[in-house]
Amino acid sequence: MSLSSFERYPLLFGPSPIHPLPRLSAHLGGAVEIWAKREDCNSGIAFGGNKVRKLEYLIPEALAQGADTLVSIGGVQSNHTRAVAGVAAHVGLKAVTMQESWVDWDDPIYDRVGNLQLSRILGSDIRTDESGFDIGIRDSWQQALESVRAAGGTPYAIPAGASDHPLGGLGFAGWALEVERQERVLGEFFDTIVMCSVTGSTQAGMIAGFALQDRPRRVLGIDGSATIPKTRDQIARIARATAASIGLERVLSDDEIQLIDGYNAGIYGIPDESTLEAIRTCARLEGMLTDPVYEGKSMAGLIGMISSCEIEPGSRVLYAHLGGQPALSAYSRVL
Repeated sequence: MSLSSFERYPLLFGPSPIHPLPRLSAHLGGAVEIWAKREDCNSGIAFGGNKVRKLEYLIPEALAQGADTLVSIGGVQSNHTRAVAGVAAHVGLKAVTMQESWVDWDDPIYDRVGNLQLSRILGSDIRTDESGFDIGIRDSWQQALESVRAAGGTPYAIPAGASDHPLGGLGFAGWALEVERQERVLGEFFDTIVMCSVTGSTQAGMIAGFALQDRPRRVLGIDGSATIPKTRDQIARIARATAASIGLERVLSDDEIQLIDGYNAGIYGIPDESTLEAIRTCARLEGMLTDPVYEGKSMAGLIGMISSCEIEPGSRVLYAHLGGQPALSAYSRVL
């Protein structure tokens, strides 16, 4: 099989744009050339983001199964559940989103603005639960699925981040092929890819997609949740399953799965000063907004690894901006 064997429901404008970040590159010494690929600008649905790209491969299955309700889960300020709510509205389905208390954040408007506000506007049936953060399968999500069935509906189950799902890695396997096509047009080659990893299928899909290509790259996931062993295992599992499903005729090696610790602030969803400084630096040099949960941490990792020469001088880096800016208003106390 190949990626083209899988049905895709178009939800994106087309290839997400790639552009250079010259002022950030110069700020970090100029020895590493930094570009960004903008998943935050990838769709007109609910502010887009990496989860919309993943959902392109799940929606055909949901429709084929006769589902009338997408049922998913995330934290209170989940980008993913906002994307699920937006895509459900776009394709004419209902959405039930379970919002768990993954982040202990005391901003007084945390649960009234940002992604949760958008999900309300989009018409999601929002349920809440006090359970804390975990990337695994959750009881509250299973209960939400059962409640839809009990009411006579037909749910389609989408796990957190659309990640731990047989189709969860396909969107970013396609992203990797999209990058290769864009490189040919640009006359560039990006030897290092940097993104944030939490539930894992974004990085996993990239690893699988780039493994089909014949030029070596480093795919560096900056951990955003401080659950390193569990996250690495999930990335590896999704990457290997995705690679097999799209026709890679070898087993991915352990050294192809690189998850970087040290920039997660020790906890999911809460920024430390290096996260906040990375947000400000990127914004004030490039006008590009990143968020405290995901992109601020991966930007801190990018800056830190270039400054320490872990990303070597002479590298050409593609920073995958996965979205997340709708959560910024929920962090008004520190931003």
